[in-house]
Formats: sequence, C-alpha cells, structure tokens
Amino acid sequence: MSTVTRASIDQKLALAKRCSREATLAGAKAAAVATVASAIPTLASVRMLPWAKANINPTGQALIISTVAGMAYFIAADKKILSLARRHSFEEAPDHLKNTSYQGVGRPHPAFFRP
Repeated sequence: MSTVTRASIDQKLALAKRCSREATLAGAKAAAVATVASAIPTLASVRMLPWAKANINPTGQALIISTVAGMAYFIAADKKILSLARRHSFEEAPDHLKNTSYQGVGRPHPAFFRP
C-alpha cells in the first residue's frame, strides 16, 4: 500500500488545474471557429433564400449559431480532457503495463496485424 502525502495531493491538484485550463482553451478556440463557420452560412442563407428569410427570425439565427458554438466547445474540451487523462494514466502506469506489444506464442499473426 502506498501512503498519500500532502505533496502528492498538491501535485495531482496542480495537474488537474493545468489540464482543465488546457481543455478550456481548446474549447474556446473550437467555439470561436464554429461560431464563424456557422454564422456565415446562416446569415447568408437568411439574406438569399426566400424560405429562410420568411421562417428564420433573428432569434432563430442566434440560436443556430450559439448552439453550434456550444456543441463545439463541449466536444473539443471533452476530447482534450480525455486525451490528457489517457496520456497521464499511461505515464503513471507500471512498466509491465506500458509494453503493449504482443508477446504471445502460437500461430503468427498476418502481416497487417503485426505492430
């Protein structure tokens, strides 16, 4: 059994804060790109297409754009958190678990399955 020290808790807390900051930044970047990418066709279609001009009011336009931005933020932040968690869990794993190459016996794998 390992003991939990104050230093290890502080180190894990600092790592979690850094990871959440990176995820927030990645989400904000994705939201900014998604806002522009959804605003241009939404606003252009309202000006050019008769159906969109008649049926999508300014509130609907804002809802479309903000929904896309919100989804992009949460998807990008979630992907960043998962990738950082995967990387950090691999770094802290014991050495015998880090070796992911197949060392089995028996029939060899086809060439496309070899690492």
